[in-house]
Amino acid sequence: MFRVITCNTNGIRAAQRKGFFEWLAKQDADVVCIQETKAQEHQLVDEAFRPDGYHCYYNDAEKKGYSGTAVYAKREPSRIETKVGWDPVDSEGRYLRADFEGLSVISLYVPSGSSNEAAQARKDLFMKKFTPHMKALLDEDREFIICADWNTCHQNIDIKNWRSNQKNSGFMPHEREWLTELYDEQGWVDVFRQMTTEPDLYTWWSNRGQAWTNNTGWRLDYMLVTPGLSGTGKAFSILRDERFSDHAPVTIDFEL
Repeated sequence: MFRVITCNTNGIRAAQRKGFFEWLAKQDADVVCIQETKAQEHQLVDEAFRPDGYHCYYNDAEKKGYSGTAVYAKREPSRIETKVGWDPVDSEGRYLRADFEGLSVISLYVPSGSSNEAAQARKDLFMKKFTPHMKALLDEDREFIICADWNTCHQNIDIKNWRSNQKNSGFMPHEREWLTELYDEQGWVDVFRQMTTEPDLYTWWSNRGQAWTNNTGWRLDYMLVTPGLSGTGKAFSILRDERFSDHAPVTIDFEL
């Protein structure tokens, strides 16, 4: 089995204080993808941020305390890539790709559009520009696992209050259609939904009110895989027993 974990930590130092790395040490993951580290690598001096048994890579945003991605890998990658050639991806550390033999794993943090119209415009531009990048990945002679906070729910089953959120960022029709295009036109596979159609499985809960307690959530954190990896997901879990951020870690075991 090849175990992959993805998690938006909403600040990796805050997650560390809440026990994230103690939990991670027990998971025996082959690759861990983190989004929203909110730190510069030189600030991560504690040995916890270099977990035993892993090669660790960080891609920081230029703006301090903002965005950022990371990848931890048991096997040393043959190549690391942190740029796609345009902003806001490059300046905000939103993309980190690790290449292994025949397989690449990407940690990706899609912009949120929820704060205001300008933020939504930035997200819309990202989706437009990232679509051909996704297509280009499919043209490479390798398989991909893209671990991301996509900041978008795809189907009604992926969000608790879908009726009242259809005009809100993260569940607007054109955002959902973007994911549909990646699936139906390009061939990317939401491996989690291949394994289960169970409802009420979410990965993000607002810190407002009783969203966590009542499981009023959104499924924002997906692993998309190339068609060649379709059907290779064999087990999954979403951590609900502990809470390290407003997102939950998602674990998928692949049979590769």
